[in-house]
Amino acid sequence: MDTLTHTLMGGAIVGLAHIDPAVDPVSAGFITTVVGASLIPDLDTVSKMKNNAVYIKNHRGITHSLPFTIVIWPLLLAVLSSTFFGLPFINMYLWSLFAVSLHVFSDIFNAYGTQALRPLNHTWLQLGFINTIDIPIIVMHIMYFTLWFIGFNPVTLFIILYAAMILYYIARFIYQKFLINKIKERLPNDSITRVFCLPTLRFNEWRVVVVAEKAYYVGRTFKGQVVFYDRFEKIGPLEGELFEAVKDDENFISFTFFSSIYRYEIKELSEDTVEVRYIDLRYLKDGHYPFVCIMHLDKDDYEVQSSYTGWVYSETKLQQKVANN
Repeated sequence: MDTLTHTLMGGAIVGLAHIDPAVDPVSAGFITTVVGASLIPDLDTVSKMKNNAVYIKNHRGITHSLPFTIVIWPLLLAVLSSTFFGLPFINMYLWSLFAVSLHVFSDIFNAYGTQALRPLNHTWLQLGFINTIDIPIIVMHIMYFTLWFIGFNPVTLFIILYAAMILYYIARFIYQKFLINKIKERLPNDSITRVFCLPTLRFNEWRVVVVAEKAYYVGRTFKGQVVFYDRFEKIGPLEGELFEAVKDDENFISFTFFSSIYRYEIKELSEDTVEVRYIDLRYLKDGHYPFVCIMHLDKDDYEVQSSYTGWVYSETKLQQKVANN
């Protein structure tokens, strides 16, 4: 989820903590610790300072893993809160554990996903039926704080809020399954192997990528109606000298590590340069696929001259970023 949502979830946990007589939930120390616990798994965002490839490969990876979720983050925050704020260690460990776990758990439901089972399993858990920025979830939390402010019991409100959110998640899941069936009905003659149906900011508008035996179909749904914009013939994986040249490039490794469904294009830019471009099909917006990995290679020896991976919303900016890497 986005930073705002994680912060609001941390604030809601502060309200729930009124059940714990051993802490003062509205004290600066407790609020700082619990809200910090709700945000700390995203500390890996600092890796973006190095480059996009490092960030993409590591975001929601090890910092969302089982050892960090269960031991490292809660233990660190419990030590800090007991040392600097005099809060009870065991209680703060448990509250921090709850806040960190809620952060990691909530990230599983969007398209980006997380490696929450690492190191037992490095698979990305990407259920993809809740948008990263989900307006109803944000609104529900704002209502929670408003009602708490005017005098309602925050513990009761927490129970009601998260019961409503569970129902909301179930409704989104059911609606996604309904849409997937509608999508399959649109392509009755194609052998479909996988369907990606991913939410947007609008409840009734979802991004669609269909993997069939011979082609990829990319489109959207609007109020249950499916519209396809692009169809790409499937081709075999990149092989030979080109693949040997790009396989160890850090941008290529990060892109293929993260992306669930992609295609590639090869074209000559000049007499000396060839471009290999990998395109994530999940993020079509206004006729453009913004998440890509692009590599420029010397045409004679296929040495990578420059490369870039990330989100870019215009071709001009993309070429500038490649040139600067």
